[in-house]
Amino acid sequence: MSMDPSSLPASSESQDPADSARGGPSRNHTLGIRRQASAIIDTVLSDPTPEQGDVRDQLRKHVAAYPGHPETALTEHLISLRSLTRIPAGTSKVVPPAVGSAIEPEPGTPALAAAARVSRIEAVLKGRMLLTAFQPIYELSTGSAVGVEAFTRFVTDGSNTAGYWFAEAAEARLGSELEFAAVESALAAAQHLPTHLYVALKLSPATCLDPLLPGLLEESMLAPDRMVLELTEALTAEQAAALVAALAPLRQRGIRLAIDHAGSYFDSIRHIRQLQPDIIKLDRNLIAGIDTDTLRHAFGEVMVGFAEQLGAALIAAGIETNDELAAVAALGVTAVQGYFLGRPTTRPQDWARWNLPAPSKTGSDISPPIASIWY
Repeated sequence: MSMDPSSLPASSESQDPADSARGGPSRNHTLGIRRQASAIIDTVLSDPTPEQGDVRDQLRKHVAAYPGHPETALTEHLISLRSLTRIPAGTSKVVPPAVGSAIEPEPGTPALAAAARVSRIEAVLKGRMLLTAFQPIYELSTGSAVGVEAFTRFVTDGSNTAGYWFAEAAEARLGSELEFAAVESALAAAQHLPTHLYVALKLSPATCLDPLLPGLLEESMLAPDRMVLELTEALTAEQAAALVAALAPLRQRGIRLAIDHAGSYFDSIRHIRQLQPDIIKLDRNLIAGIDTDTLRHAFGEVMVGFAEQLGAALIAAGIETNDELAAVAALGVTAVQGYFLGRPTTRPQDWARWNLPAPSKTGSDISPPIASIWY
């Protein structure tokens, strides 16, 4: 059936992990984090390796200091890993030394900061201290959810965003490792989604070119035609050419390709022509105010025609108002997502609702409380 924008669902009442910091009703999520933190603590404490004795002793102290709050104890433990890193003063190359070394670092040295960064990311990787939140993607022609985008949430005190952790990993040259961990988490969580939904997995071009990626995707229980690899960073000319060859076998298996941030950098349109993606995404920077900004509206018209020429679906992401939704629908955009339509959520009970038809809304019922939307 044809779908008026007003018939799409308003913002979900579900909470994502950041909601706990704002005092929202996220008890189930908090319990999930505590269970996962407890499992991580048990794993570390059961490690019999003598070299890890100092780490275990430090962790026990934090557990004792925060009884009943394993997530806080684990966070404090990760912060304290900085004090367990020992780098000789003046070292130019970062080489993580053995825990408990007697050599004291020079305070504030870049080498110490780099080693601490590596320790933090390795702790996250070893403990798999991350969760997956899914945000629904709605098809405008039917008003039904057709897919989800996977977002990574980290088991921390909430003071650092996912972007911070991925930037830290890139600085530590562990970017692909952390992206792989995020993909594994998303693919495992996807088993609890309605089976008609595809899953968009956010990846950098460098990770898409990693030879380990095909094996990771092949081991998943998710069908290839439900996987979408979503490129989230600007490409170089060399990467674009290499990606065509590297992704060809995956796309032959039915895995689709999406390009995010379309039009956000100079060569993006040329790279889209080279890659011939199945999905093109317009991000929040281009959608914000598209209902009143003539330049954004004109660019949207161009992108609709461009996507039609390529035979690609065009998704408008970051929809936050009903006026923005109506504007992109009038342009002929294929699908939409954003906080106006549903926040990312880690709760399977929320995911299950995406198997139901979208509720019809008319008149004054179409707008959710926009003041409650955070971005």
